[in-house]
Amino acid sequence: MLNPGGPVKVTPMMVFYGLFAAAGAVVPWYFNLRFMRESGEMLTPQRWVAEGFATTLMGSITSDFLIGTIPVLVWMVVEARRLGMRYIWVYVLGTFLLAFAFTCPLFLLMREVHLQSKGRDDARAS
Repeated sequence: MLNPGGPVKVTPMMVFYGLFAAAGAVVPWYFNLRFMRESGEMLTPQRWVAEGFATTLMGSITSDFLIGTIPVLVWMVVEARRLGMRYIWVYVLGTFLLAFAFTCPLFLLMREVHLQSKGRDDARAS
């Protein structure tokens, strides 16, 4: 997933995406681990859905997440294919195993790296 084309010029957007990817990896898992410690149960997909719709407010948050996540995942796959990015399956799988709050900004970061590398490659070909 890293840029094989040489050094990357880190841009403010890359830093922004990287910070949100880091927060997206840590913050949701803080709550997941806390839930598992407090309940004494593993967090399974079935349990996630049941807890996600346990109250009307949680149902709102969960449905908002699902309705927003699905089109973004489809866009990520389409965009990765359009740009020739590899390992798109890592972002899709990571969304369900780790957190969308991690994989979405990570994808955006890697997209920026890819576009920068592609621009360098296009400039060399000219």
